[in-house]
Amino acid sequence: MAATSKGKSPSCFGYPLSIFFIIINEFCERFSYYGMRAVLVLYFKYFLQWDDNLSTAIYHTFVALCYLTPILGALIADSWLGKFKTIVSLSIVYTIGQAVMSVSSINDLTDQNRDGSPDNIPLHIALSMIGLILIALGTGGIKPCVSAFGGDQFEEDQDKQRSRFFSIFYLSINAGSLLSTIITPILRAQECGIHSKQRCYPLAFGVPAALMAIALVVFIVGSGMYKKVKPQGNIMVQVSKCIGFAIKNRFRHRSKKFPKREHWLDWASEKYDKRLIAQTKMVLKVLFLYIPLPMFWALFDQQGSRWTLQATTMDGNFGAIQIQPDQMQTVNPILIIIMVPVVDGVIYPLIKKCKINFTPLKKITVGMFLASLAFVAAALVQVQIDKTLPVFPAAGQSQIKIINLGADNVKISFPPQLQEVNVKPNDWVGYMTLETSQLRSLHITSGNNSRTENIELESGKRHTLEVKNYPNEIFVQWLFDNVTSKPEEGNNLIRFINNLPDPVNVTMGGTSFGNLLSLSDSEYKLFPGGRTDTITVIRNSINFAVTSKSLGFGSAYTIIIDECSGNTCNVSYSEDIPPNTVHMAWQIPQYFILTCAEVVFSVTGLEFSYSQAPSNMKAVLQAGWLLTVAVGNIIVLIVAGASKLSEQWAEYVLFAALLLAVCIIFAIMAYFYTYVDPNEVEAQLDEEEKKQAKKDMDVHEKQAEADSQM
Repeated sequence: MAATSKGKSPSCFGYPLSIFFIIINEFCERFSYYGMRAVLVLYFKYFLQWDDNLSTAIYHTFVALCYLTPILGALIADSWLGKFKTIVSLSIVYTIGQAVMSVSSINDLTDQNRDGSPDNIPLHIALSMIGLILIALGTGGIKPCVSAFGGDQFEEDQDKQRSRFFSIFYLSINAGSLLSTIITPILRAQECGIHSKQRCYPLAFGVPAALMAIALVVFIVGSGMYKKVKPQGNIMVQVSKCIGFAIKNRFRHRSKKFPKREHWLDWASEKYDKRLIAQTKMVLKVLFLYIPLPMFWALFDQQGSRWTLQATTMDGNFGAIQIQPDQMQTVNPILIIIMVPVVDGVIYPLIKKCKINFTPLKKITVGMFLASLAFVAAALVQVQIDKTLPVFPAAGQSQIKIINLGADNVKISFPPQLQEVNVKPNDWVGYMTLETSQLRSLHITSGNNSRTENIELESGKRHTLEVKNYPNEIFVQWLFDNVTSKPEEGNNLIRFINNLPDPVNVTMGGTSFGNLLSLSDSEYKLFPGGRTDTITVIRNSINFAVTSKSLGFGSAYTIIIDECSGNTCNVSYSEDIPPNTVHMAWQIPQYFILTCAEVVFSVTGLEFSYSQAPSNMKAVLQAGWLLTVAVGNIIVLIVAGASKLSEQWAEYVLFAALLLAVCIIFAIMAYFYTYVDPNEVEAQLDEEEKKQAKKDMDVHEKQAEADSQM
């Protein structure tokens, strides 16, 4: 029996009071982890200014590391420090990592560029990587310890209470995950910064850091009440040594004539007992089935990367509320809370009534198939998104947009016989794509006036031409549109043109566009999506106020101030880039299918692993299960990096096809798998050991009797 160190263990409603500290600790820790992870890919893309592929790669590298370090945590706890000291030590590392992440995202830590982005990006990157490594070590290291430490608090006759504890423990995980994925995106969407406004990543990372500090303090406060099991050695080390010795022993005798052994692990019998070898065989049999499983996690964990980036190109207007792209991740935990009881209480009983033998391995196969379907759904959504994206000029092309600010029609010809366009008064035409090499001049006719304008445009760029006809001349002005992509993260770009005869001062939603002379324009400025702001125009010291229209998400507008009278101005909205029109609600089907896949795959997989593992090796299979998650995230890096697909929908289809192929392979492996009852195997081993012990005793007695007769 394992030695324990007991503190005072008062009870509350029949439960050790110490478990409440553990549950609160787990809630805060999961809030900290999932809250930080929810905004991580957007932090990479919009703060560190990495592209989609690099942001996705680093995100999945981090997640993989979080699921590799549990093996290290288990080794430290079981072989050296014990669970309590391991949790405390690595929680300190974890808290420091979260604090470093928060500091790394402070824009004012270094100088800023003109657009408000950090000037010393390498410093921010270095701090971010240090923070993420510390977080991965902390969260992964304590992962295999906390739940097991909670189970240690119960007495042997408290099986019912222990079972309920694990249910409450799992609920605290989901509650922390759900709340954090709702709250931290809201915090991120705020604007903060002393010298420049930025998305508030310091707050989005700072709150999880504070929760992790609270988790550590709460856990330490309960120290005197915990039952602390002393480290007894790690079974994973014994299993590894047994496997290593079997391989080495077989290799050593490869050229000699030895009797063939039933299983290759039997070559370890010279050093290890029969029970350990039999238990290791059972474990390896299950681990072999785990080989195809990482492909499921390769798709599942893209909720936090590719699917979140997909949401940034969609419309998050849900009426009374505006959903942030990273908040769509909350759909999964919400559906989990709904689907688990529905599947367990309704779906499985119905399948059983239909007399279908829905074995655990069949459930896992169905889960993989559903995850593949979820990515087909994501690809279909992506196709619709791609149809709404603006087309920007390629190399060797230029795009021209014409705005007529006058009261007469304007006709513009692009010689030699390239194109002719008519623009009505106070109207505009959208961007026309033309070959830059052929754009040397254009001819403008309006009213009784005409003029020829020689032009030299930069290739691969957009340009706007302002035209206004006066009695004696045509006014022409070129605007350089320094926008080469659709505004990301659902933001909008706004600029103003003053079409009044007098200078004006323009402010929108607290953002100043400065003084605009007659027929002059402002630079584009960034605004959060989905907002309605007040436009204030000061003309001749008189204030005029206009309520802007709702600008949607991901758009760019040129707002033309035409006339001011009374207490308001007339403004026109020239759409430079259309807003996102595919609604985020279209992501719900893919989340629903993937959540159904998770319920039948993940929950069943844990149950299957537990049922097929020997009593003292369930931790080994738990570590193997976590390892499949890590390998799955590594697969994302390999496939996304090697595919070189330019279209995102094609990458979704590729992942769906790969998982479908793996699903077929797993189904074949599952067909030939024979279920075992570890208790029966161990009981048989006990019986054999008793018989062997009796046989040895008989031999010993006979030898003793023979010795006495001599």
